[in-house]
Amino acid sequence: MERTFRSVLLVTALAAAAAAGGVATAFADGGTDQPPSAVEDFSYPGADKILADTGVKLISGDGHILFADCATPRTGDLGLLVVHSSQAIGMKHDGVVCFQVLATTGTVQMQIPSVFEIRGDGYAPGAGHKVKARLTTDAGAQSTVDVNPNSSTPVGQGTGSAPTALLQLTANP
Repeated sequence: MERTFRSVLLVTALAAAAAAGGVATAFADGGTDQPPSAVEDFSYPGADKILADTGVKLISGDGHILFADCATPRTGDLGLLVVHSSQAIGMKHDGVVCFQVLATTGTVQMQIPSVFEIRGDGYAPGAGHKVKARLTTDAGAQSTVDVNPNSSTPVGQGTGSAPTALLQLTANP
C-alpha cells in the first residue's frame, strides 16, 4: 500500500512539473530526486517563536489541543486547561501556560519544566474534557495523571513529590 501511495505521489509530482514545463529540470539527474513528502509530521506550527517568546517548548500535536493566551474568555462552561509551573515561563512569564481543547480527542507534546498543578477546562459539573497528563522527573521516572475536568490536579511538587516536567496532554472521551 505504501508503494502504491508513493507511486501516486510520484505521478502527481511529474504531472504537476510537466504542467509547469519543468520535468526536465525537476528530474534532470535521471529521476533519483524524490518529490516532497506528503506525510504530516505533526510538528507544532510556530514552535520556535513560542519558545522564544514564552519559554514553552512545544514539540508536536494533532491540532486539537492548542497553546492559548490565558486571557481567552470562557465559552459557556468551558475554558482553558491551565498549567502552573514554578519557572518564569508563559506569555507573562508568571509560570502560567494555557491550552485550548478543540475536540473530544486530541494530543499535544511539549516540555514544560517544574509543573506543580494542572487545572481542567470545565467550569460546571460534566463540562470539562477528560485529559491525561504525561510527566517525567529529572531522574526519568514517568507517570500519567488524570486531570480533574472541573478543578485543579496537583502533580510533582504539588503533591510533595520530586519536580516534574509536563511532556504530553491527551484528551479522550
